[in-house]
Amino acid sequence: MGSLASEKTVTGWAARDPSGHLSPYNYTLRKTGPEDVVLKVLYCGICHTDIHQAKNHLGASKYPMVPGHEVVGEVVEVGPEVTKYRAGDVVGVGVIVGCCRECHPCKANVEQYCNKKIWSYNDVYTDGRPTQGGFASSMVVDQKFVVKIPAGLAPEQAAPLLCAGLTVYSPLKHFGLMSPGLRGGVLGLGGVGHMGVKVAKSMGHHVTVISSSGKKRAEAMDDLGADAYLVSSDAAEMAAAADSLDYIIDTVPVHHPLEPYLALLKLDGKLILMGVINQPLSFISPMVMLGRKSITGSFIGSMAETEEVLQFCVDKGLTSQIEVVKMDYVNQALERLERNDVRYRFVVDVAGSNIPDDSPSA
Repeated sequence: MGSLASEKTVTGWAARDPSGHLSPYNYTLRKTGPEDVVLKVLYCGICHTDIHQAKNHLGASKYPMVPGHEVVGEVVEVGPEVTKYRAGDVVGVGVIVGCCRECHPCKANVEQYCNKKIWSYNDVYTDGRPTQGGFASSMVVDQKFVVKIPAGLAPEQAAPLLCAGLTVYSPLKHFGLMSPGLRGGVLGLGGVGHMGVKVAKSMGHHVTVISSSGKKRAEAMDDLGADAYLVSSDAAEMAAAADSLDYIIDTVPVHHPLEPYLALLKLDGKLILMGVINQPLSFISPMVMLGRKSITGSFIGSMAETEEVLQFCVDKGLTSQIEVVKMDYVNQALERLERNDVRYRFVVDVAGSNIPDDSPSA
């Protein structure tokens, strides 16, 4: 890697405009700071948020943009003040790579809620340089935002846990929903939803998958171990399930009505929003008032919870269900993800891909 003062040119796959099409792009990593970890990217999961960002669905995309925030890599260099990691370690990097460290969320170790958090990509680091994500050969990340992948967890399996697994684990822990015997619902059976089923089942919950059609019934119950399956378009099924759930993990990333799902909740039940949606959602207030129900949200999880969920998955023998692809397939993978044509998470074999070194730099 050379000296700590050197900069390194790397190749990533970047979107150049709201078409979201990714192609090779050369750029320079920042110099390795005292607390920085330099990692060679091994694998990177593909999240639905990558589509939102690459296609400017949220109106704040900056190009060129290298997506990817479920990153597993091998440490190749560390700054002189790095204490937790050394060359050769297999580590993970998630959705954020910086925070102010002074605000209430930071001091409470829930830095994901810092108003000055720095995203893994489509953001600007403290030195003014754009952040770029894990669809690239290398990254430089502050040690605070790096976690060690525990023994017993394959690196390609670990990648989706850094976002999808963490996103369902954090609210279940925060809202006190980890006790055995609870009845939970998982709305939407995609990358986050399938981990929701697995994590909740491992906590001893009775899990109902809620979907708009019966197409995924067999995979939900036979493959993932869900206890029940509810078709949201079937009025009779929905009516029969009213007031039956302690919580619903809502992973749907597109606009949808909330009232049908609020009706499924028991007294004090919680509807936990996790899908990134750029349109207002609506409901009539009695749907909440008459059952003292809550509509709430949760955003990924803390670095401490990231370590917890990785170990939880090792302890419980949980793995994500993935389809591993090479980088030159990433655009097809994004298109398939947009059509919900993946069971259940794409993971890019970055290190095993033939990424060219003579890519354009603009």
